[in-house]
Amino acid sequence: MDADVAALLLVRVVVGLTMIAHGLNHWRGGGRIEGTARWFSGLGLRNGVLQAWMSVVTEIGAGALLALGLLTPLACAAVISVMLIAGLLAHRRNGFFVFKDGYEYVLLLAAVCVALAVFGPGSFSLDHAADIAVTGWKGAAIALGVAVLATAGMLATFWRPESEKAEAPA
Repeated sequence: MDADVAALLLVRVVVGLTMIAHGLNHWRGGGRIEGTARWFSGLGLRNGVLQAWMSVVTEIGAGALLALGLLTPLACAAVISVMLIAGLLAHRRNGFFVFKDGYEYVLLLAAVCVALAVFGPGSFSLDHAADIAVTGWKGAAIALGVAVLATAGMLATFWRPESEKAEAPA
């Protein structure tokens, strides 16, 4: 196995398994779906339970697709979208560093997925085996375009932040 094939496989599998673990944690960890729903509602998202389940399905599904190297630009788009939403709603106001609950981690995962969309899944993937790998600028355009549209659609449909005026004491 060539070094570039091994590197792409390593990155795909690690990001994929990380996303699967993240989705499983939203589902079965700590506060379970109910706790995840309360957290999402606290971020200004309507229908917290629906958002929690959508997050779980997206994270586990995208993670599995990445690990398998299947529909890679779309799997990357799903991860990028989840990271954009998390970065915008939960981490942006906390600054950069993850130890301060900043956006460092979500930025890194999103950037890695953009790079994966550019380089493709590598020859040790289902995309390659089925001869459906989309790479280069086309792969990046698909990943970024779908991610931005999905993020904008989700936020336009479900995000209803409380106004700062409502939070200020009278």
